[in-house]
Amino acid sequence: MQIVETTNEGLKRAYTLTIPAGDIADKVGAEIKKIAPQVRMPGFRPGKVPANLVKKMHGEAIHADVLNNTLRGAIDELMAEKKLRPALQPKVDMADGYEQGKDAELTVELEVLPEIEVPSLEGLKLEKLTVAVSDEQVEEALGKIAEGQKSYKDAAKTRKAAEGDQVIIDFVGSVDGVEFEGGKAEDAPLVIGSGQFIPGFEEQLTGVKTGEEKTITVTFPEDYPAEHLKGKEAQFAITVKQVKVEAESKIDEDFAKSLGLESLEQLTGLVKGQLEQESAGLTRTQMKRQLLDTLAASHDFPVPPTMVEAEFEQIWQQLEAEAAREEDPEAAKAEIEAEKDDYKRIAERRVRLGLLLSEIGQANGVEISQQEMGMLIQQAAQQYPAAQRQQFVDYVRNEPMAQAQLRAPLYEDKVVDFLFDKADVTEREVTREEIEAAIEADEAGTEEKKPAAKKAPAKKPAAKKAPAKKAADADGEAEAKPAAKKAPAKKAPAKKADADAEAAPAKKAPAKKPAAKKAPAKKADAE
Repeated sequence: MQIVETTNEGLKRAYTLTIPAGDIADKVGAEIKKIAPQVRMPGFRPGKVPANLVKKMHGEAIHADVLNNTLRGAIDELMAEKKLRPALQPKVDMADGYEQGKDAELTVELEVLPEIEVPSLEGLKLEKLTVAVSDEQVEEALGKIAEGQKSYKDAAKTRKAAEGDQVIIDFVGSVDGVEFEGGKAEDAPLVIGSGQFIPGFEEQLTGVKTGEEKTITVTFPEDYPAEHLKGKEAQFAITVKQVKVEAESKIDEDFAKSLGLESLEQLTGLVKGQLEQESAGLTRTQMKRQLLDTLAASHDFPVPPTMVEAEFEQIWQQLEAEAAREEDPEAAKAEIEAEKDDYKRIAERRVRLGLLLSEIGQANGVEISQQEMGMLIQQAAQQYPAAQRQQFVDYVRNEPMAQAQLRAPLYEDKVVDFLFDKADVTEREVTREEIEAAIEADEAGTEEKKPAAKKAPAKKPAAKKAPAKKAADADGEAEAKPAAKKAPAKKAPAKKADADAEAAPAKKAPAKKPAAKKAPAKKADAE
C-alpha cells in the first residue's frame, strides 16, 4: 500500500492511500478458495465446485466484502504507521470511478489529538472551604418541611372561605350548556389563592360557606392545552362540601410518623445528613473550580476544532432547549445569541481541560474498572423501558463511542479526586453563605476569563411527601381537575458559567472504524 500525506497543518492531517489491484485480487482469490469447499451446486459433489464457477456466482459479493475489509485494514495500518491519535472519526472517501481490476484509492482526512506535556503535580495548592451544619439550620429545614406538609381541619359552617383556606368541592363544567369531557369532579380539594385552577376560578370561591351551591363563569386561556376549550367561556356548577382552615403543623413524633418514618430523631438525622451532603457538594464544587482554573491558567495548547464544535453544539442545544421553556422564548434566545462567541470560547476551554485531565489520568494510572463500567451501563439502561434495556446494554458494549460518553464523567471525577489527593490542601471553615458567595465570585471571574463554572446551589432538603389524594371524576380518571392550570415551571436561562461547570469528556475513545464511500452500482461495495 502506498501512503501519501497531502495535508499537515496544525492538527489537520490528510492522506491518500493507494491499494494495488493485485493485492485486492490476491485476497479475493484466497477468499474464493476458502469458501469453495462450502459451496453447494447441482451436478457437483460437496466441496468439488470449481473455483471459477464460485467466482462467477459469488464474485461480486466476495469482492465487495474483501474490498471493505481491505480498506478498513488500510486505515488501521495508516494510524499505526503514522502514530495518529484521531480526535474524532476520520472522514474517509474512496475515489470515484473505481472498478474491479484497478487500484483502489482512498482519501482520509482527520484531526489529531495534540501532544500534551503532562504537568508536574508538585506545588499544586488548593483551599478547601468547609461548612458545618448547625442545629439552627436543621430546625429551619424541618420548618420548611412542615410548611410543605400543610394539613387542614374542618372550619365552622359559618366561616366564609378566604385566601389560604381549602375548599372541598364537587363541580360540573359546561360550555354553551353542554358538559365537556373531563370537566367534572367530586371531592376535589382546592386551596384558594394557590393558582391551581385557571384564572378567575378560585377568586369566585372567596366567601363561600360549607353546603353552598354556586355557579361561576370563567374563560379558558388561549394557550390552554385542550384544543376544544381554548378561549371558550365555561360555566361551572359548584357544590361546596367543606371549608377547611390550615391546621398548625407541629414537628413532633406524630409529624415524623406521618412522613413514613419511625421517629422524630430519625427525621432529624436524615435532614442533618442531607444538609451535610449538600455542604460537601458545595465544598467539592468550590475546590474543583479552583483546580480547573489553575490547570486552565497554566496550559494553552491547540485543540481540535471538530471537538470544540461538537462540544459547542452540545452546550448550544441545551441552551436552546432551556430558552424554549422560558416565558418569552424569543427574548431568551436573543440573549444567548448575543453571547454565542462566549459559549464557543467556553467549549474550547472545556475540550482543553478534558484532554489535559485525560493525559494526567493516563500518565498516573487512573482507570475505570470493568465492574465500574458495568454499573455505568446498567444505570444508563434504567432510563429505557424494561423490554429495551438489554438491547441498550448490547449496543453500548459493542460501540466504543457510546462507552466513552458513559465513562467520561466518572473518569473525570476520578482524575479530579487523584489531583485532590496530590495537592497541598488547606482547610478553612466558612458559613454556607460565604461558600456560595465564593462560588459566585469565581463565576464572575469565569465570565471575564473563562474559568470553571458554578453548579446550582444545592436545594434545601425535602422529606418524603405523603401521597397526594386525587379526587376521582365521574369516569374514574385519576386527575379530576381539568380546569386546573398547570403553570409552566420557570427556569432561569443558563449562564455561561453553568455551561463551563465541567471539563468536556476526557479523551474520547477512538472512533468506530469508518466505512469507505460506496462505489457505483455493480461495483465493489466498500461498506
